[in-house]
Amino acid sequence: MKRRTIIAAMLPIVVFPGFSAPSQADSQELLVDDVWARASIGISRPGAAYLTIRNTGGKAVTLVGIETQIADRAEVHRTETDANGVSSMAYVGDLSIAPGREVELKPGGLHIMLMGLKEPMLEGSRIKLELIFDDGGRIPVAVSVRGIAATGPRS
Repeated sequence: MKRRTIIAAMLPIVVFPGFSAPSQADSQELLVDDVWARASIGISRPGAAYLTIRNTGGKAVTLVGIETQIADRAEVHRTETDANGVSSMAYVGDLSIAPGREVELKPGGLHIMLMGLKEPMLEGSRIKLELIFDDGGRIPVAVSVRGIAATGPRS
């Protein structure tokens, strides 16, 4: 059975005199599932986390940041392999999710790179991430850490 997190009314709306209220947060219409990470090799190498974000709303939503206590920085990266079979990783930046579409972050493709680990990511533990979207929405995510050779959220 797939485990899903359904997001509803994440942030209170505060209106200050002279400012208009923000529009309804589109990130409320996102589903985040298949969340997992591989155990790290100590803290000297970066960690990686994977998940799927599904936009069930009618507008595009853009992931603009990721916060975590376990690392100095968390960024979306893409693994690319050239014609000679040499792989490299590149920073992606903001990640847009079109309405009715999903973006899968998985090994060998898009993923969340956790750089400057402050503690090891141990098999069987959980780490916390907070996904930040362009509409001001924030989605807290509990990430299950699998074995170092894991290939998916249930392996």
